Amino acid sequence: MMNVFCKTLLASALATATLASAHAADPLTVYGKLNITAQSNDVKGDSETTIQSNASRFGVKGSFELSSSLEAFYTIEYEVDTGDDDKDNFKARNQFVGLRGDFGSIAVGRNDTQLKQSQGKVDLFNDMSGDIKNLFKGENRLAQTATYITPSFSGFKFGVTYAASGDSDQFEQDGYSLAAMYGDKGLKKSPIYASIAYDSDVKGYEVARATVQGKIAGFKLGAMYQQEEKVYEVVDEDGSDVVNPFDGDSYTGYLLSASYTIDAIVLKTQYQDMENKGDSWSVGADYKLGKPTKLIAFYTNRSYENVENDDKFLGLGIEHKF
Repeated sequence: MMNVFCKTLLASALATATLASAHAADPLTVYGKLNITAQSNDVKGDSETTIQSNASRFGVKGSFELSSSLEAFYTIEYEVDTGDDDKDNFKARNQFVGLRGDFGSIAVGRNDTQLKQSQGKVDLFNDMSGDIKNLFKGENRLAQTATYITPSFSGFKFGVTYAASGDSDQFEQDGYSLAAMYGDKGLKKSPIYASIAYDSDVKGYEVARATVQGKIAGFKLGAMYQQEEKVYEVVDEDGSDVVNPFDGDSYTGYLLSASYTIDAIVLKTQYQDMENKGDSWSVGADYKLGKPTKLIAFYTNRSYENVENDDKFLGLGIEHKF
């Protein structure tokens, strides 16, 4: 009960701050999106229908000029799960504060790792049932991080995320996530985006990833190559249960994606494969009703190694950003 009260109080405080922001020295921006789909989900041979939220979110962000060469910035963001039966539907997303200037930017708090951010927009079914996180490791958001990103050098940026050993997901080990990126993730300022990234001891894994996406003859084509290896085995204190087993082997996978826009319609498809885990393919279409709003339709089929039945997802929905 107290948890619900605290979250209600937080939401009220954010709303009050927003109303006052026009007169404040440090105005903030309220933003978010609702992405909700009606779905038929066939998982492990069991079927059900859902009206589900797909990483819908609410957040505030802002910045404050400390001097002509230094600015403070912050983000506080929560996932809002509209389909949560318990009504306890706030989940922490990125929440950090930092400084930026000619030196680049540094942020501390809860944040996506640089490897996760390096994917750009190559995952055309991000946050949906076809999200790459279902087969690829490395899609991590950690609670105790420090991230530095350099200024842009002729279109190149470099970043590093430090994951503290005090984070409960770090198995008492410090971790690092590194990335080198070129171009614009949205492909609006450059015709190509490319990155290479590496996780060292992040959430029990070492991961190497290369990503590229570009515009060709009206198509947006993307590809990702990944190699991953589990590096920590965690056993209960009494030795009875292996919580995080590993076999010492590394596995490779790849992803291919393509989209094509016809007026207000975006057609898209994606294929993903991870050695020793399985593969997934998705097809879908978005229909843009206006700048912030679109209709969504998709189908995803995911096949796991040594599992008889494929998982199948069919969804129709709407997304509105604000």
